[in-house]
Amino acid sequence: MTGMQVSNDKRLKLVSGRAHPELAEQVASELGIDLLPVSAYDFANSEIYVRFEESIRGADVFILQSHPAPINKWLMEQLIMIDAAKRASAKRITAVAPYYPYARQDKKHQGREPISARLVADLFKTAGADRIMSVDLHAAQAQGFFDGPVDHLWAMPTLVEYVRTKVDPDNTVVVSPDAGRIKVAEQWGNRLGGVPLAFVHKTRDITRPNQATSNRVVGDVAGRTAVIVDDLIDTAGTICGAVRVVLEAGAKDVIVAATHGVLSDPAVERLHASGLRELVVADTLPIEESKRFPELTILPIAPVLAKAIDAVFEDDSVAKIFDGDAG
Repeated sequence: MTGMQVSNDKRLKLVSGRAHPELAEQVASELGIDLLPVSAYDFANSEIYVRFEESIRGADVFILQSHPAPINKWLMEQLIMIDAAKRASAKRITAVAPYYPYARQDKKHQGREPISARLVADLFKTAGADRIMSVDLHAAQAQGFFDGPVDHLWAMPTLVEYVRTKVDPDNTVVVSPDAGRIKVAEQWGNRLGGVPLAFVHKTRDITRPNQATSNRVVGDVAGRTAVIVDDLIDTAGTICGAVRVVLEAGAKDVIVAATHGVLSDPAVERLHASGLRELVVADTLPIEESKRFPELTILPIAPVLAKAIDAVFEDDSVAKIFDGDAG
């Protein structure tokens, strides 16, 4: 990366919300800059206050906020920071949301439901964001919800590079946890050297949150290492069901790779008891010590975010970071 020395160029400003400051510090370190000093606190009634401690007039401002629970608090904090930057005459404002809030509410399953992912995009726009940067949206078409540039980044190259060191391509199968993610599984299979694919036939009750039933494996997993890939793990019901049916179908062992480790209770207990060999996630969300368990591996997403921020700042191509796979 070039042109990032603070002494030579004061125009790039990276701002961190309070949800995942460690990630922002890692991104700043990758860029070779300091985080913008910010005062942020909650009033007694839970209202949020923020103030930037340096001028950002004319600056290219990147406001990074991850969105663990409580999502609504951290979303509101990011919106307030965007508004503050707009009113402080920032030249351009990018909302960096590694884990996009409400991403799973991207369409109507039944009548009289909201499309909350679209509403979040509208909120970012209204607050003053000129562009959005996120990692592995639940549905790629959600990029169209925002009236402006969306940098859709991938954790897949980072995850694949690690998983490749853990498997024998001649004895591996990539498994999609449901039929809807077969395209992603195909890309994984290609990157791992053309390994075969399988998927888990799953049914879901759309009237009940976090409820799905894994029925059977479609494809041959017997005697192989199964790599189950998904975009996020929340309560881990889907993934643990997939692990169960894959092992029942004769898989030698199971590695699960996902971008976002939401890990809402009782995910950790389920995963630890599921029989998987390893769970690999990126650190798009903070994972507190109490949610870490022996089978968990956490990979850094900061290098990907830093490269994308640098590319946007330099008006360069974000797509080339991924060799044309994303853009």
